[in-house]
Amino acid sequence: MTRLSIEADDTGRHTPIHGPEAIAALREAGRIAALTLDHIAPLIRPGISTAEIDHEADAFMRAAGAVAATIGYKGYAHASCISINHVAAHGIPSDTKRLKAGDIVNVDVTPLVDGWHGDTSRTFGVGRLPLKLKRLVLATFEAMWAGIDAVRPGARLGDIGAAIQARAAADRLTVLTSFCGHGTGRIFHDAPQVLHVGRAGDGMLLEPGMVFTIEPMLTTGRDRTTILPDGWTAVTADRAPTAQFEHTVAVTETGVEVLTLSPDDPSPRSWNFD
Repeated sequence: MTRLSIEADDTGRHTPIHGPEAIAALREAGRIAALTLDHIAPLIRPGISTAEIDHEADAFMRAAGAVAATIGYKGYAHASCISINHVAAHGIPSDTKRLKAGDIVNVDVTPLVDGWHGDTSRTFGVGRLPLKLKRLVLATFEAMWAGIDAVRPGARLGDIGAAIQARAAADRLTVLTSFCGHGTGRIFHDAPQVLHVGRAGDGMLLEPGMVFTIEPMLTTGRDRTTILPDGWTAVTADRAPTAQFEHTVAVTETGVEVLTLSPDDPSPRSWNFD
């Protein structure tokens, strides 16, 4: 049975506290989310269209017994969001958008499994990347993990944002503050709101059973985004490149469990930075 958190988040909402059965269901949704990204990873190459990647992600989720939660969500028509270079979020798959060497591309998927959401994204490199982009991708990955490492019962939401912000600052990068993480479960976007900047010790108390995403977006430019006329695609106003990684996590009695982690989860830590 799901109850609500003792404290409210900064929006005034209380967060669902999930029991063992719900966590198990979310773990399965997260597993399929991770495997979906594993499946499309070999397809990330010059010349492929973002529509082809989306089709493969959709087919994989359906074969796994899931449906893409994004299809029909507020009128969105695709199984994934695919964001290239200066597109910060919600890039719409298209037959005319083709990857080219030197691009970075984020693929974001959310399979819905028996009514439960698993939300994750990764940024991939296409062919040989400039060193500046490699460093951006790695720094974003490390910032996400800094946020995850701050999760434990008794911690505060602000601890997550502070950890991410500190890591970004150490790499002289900017956190895009227009977007944040969110609770998830039966509801796609639920409480709490998880900011990727903050002050340690501030914000809602974290309790075992909370489930939410940590999904920082970092850029080499300024903290300003704009939405294109399609109503979805968010781009950096200065067209600076941006990267994002996202995991869904559960607060446990002793720390944190990453629900969307794959055994084959590729890490930019292994990239050649020579």
